[in-house]
Amino acid sequence: MPLSEHEQRMLDQIERALYTEDPKFAHAVRSTDPQVHYRRRIVKAVLGFVLGVCALMAGLVVNAMPITVIISGTGFLVMTACCVWALSSWKKMNGPPEQASEPAKGGDSPRPSRGGFMERLEERWRRRNEER
Repeated sequence: MPLSEHEQRMLDQIERALYTEDPKFAHAVRSTDPQVHYRRRIVKAVLGFVLGVCALMAGLVVNAMPITVIISGTGFLVMTACCVWALSSWKKMNGPPEQASEPAKGGDSPRPSRGGFMERLEERWRRRNEER
């Protein structure tokens, strides 16, 4: 929905005030690509994963049994959390999957849907039943 003329003027005024008040921040906000943020999160997750591997190995080296379990368990949990964090950032960085629209009755979709395994099986089943 487009902004009204009054709203557009107010927005321009706020933007100019931001530039005069803190030009460094305004430039950073304006020029930052959201994918840069997600790439940075992936790099941090990889570093955390390496730290988790180091903690896991350090736990295996320590001879005291309760401490070994605590350090190794912590390392494993850090590795798992970093994997989840990296995968969620990767998913957000690449964008949401395309939503396939349902084909119109009596017509075929110009392009097959790129859904999951079960969705493809359901589509094949639906086509097979329509042919009978």
